[in-house]
Amino acid sequence: MFTENVKRGRGRPAGLTAQGAAARDRLYTTALRLIGERGYEGTTLRDIATDAGVSAGLLYRYFPSKQAVILSLYDQLSSEFERQATAMPPGRWRDRFVFALQVSLRVLEPHRVALRALMSVLIGDRDENIFAPSTAFSRLRVQGVFERAVAQATDAPKAPLAAAVGRVLYLAHLAVLLWWLLDRTSQQRATRALVSLADQMLPSIALTLRLPAVRRVVIAADALVRDALLAAPSAG
Repeated sequence: MFTENVKRGRGRPAGLTAQGAAARDRLYTTALRLIGERGYEGTTLRDIATDAGVSAGLLYRYFPSKQAVILSLYDQLSSEFERQATAMPPGRWRDRFVFALQVSLRVLEPHRVALRALMSVLIGDRDENIFAPSTAFSRLRVQGVFERAVAQATDAPKAPLAAAVGRVLYLAHLAVLLWWLLDRTSQQRATRALVSLADQMLPSIALTLRLPAVRRVVIAADALVRDALLAAPSAG
């Protein structure tokens, strides 16, 4: 997420004209709508070009593969989340976590239909899931927000516990998002209840972090998670 390519937008050619940007946005919107309607596997690049009323050649110029659409979605959502999270108020880490979680849900809400259709990709696809090397740019953006929510809190634990707690909260936020995508209640009422329950539990969790044994467990668990899921992609 920190490369020059990301800054100008993944899948977007350099020096894009206003007309080209409009065409790309139309294709991107069409792709997400069709994926939401037909599923990821059920949508082809030809379907997207036909529905958008453009040639396949024009589509391939901006999105040479369906993976390019997914990477653009990850880029858009993680960038907007990071931007809105800058308004995070100072305070305790548990309050800052809830703020970041609510921002994430708000940013993702307009894309819920497409994200539900992409669940098999988000979780199961080896090359395109949220822990894949190709999508690390997006994960590191979002993960960084949760790490800073703890490290810059008024009651931040000492290192290395602060970073470990931040990463644990990032994973907890992913679990809430999965619940949200599966939530069938009206207007995701159950998700709001889950966030409220987490908010009520966090003070007790914060107290347990004062215990040396709990701190050691959190740090050890964080090491396992980093090794299994959060390892940075190798250079080149």
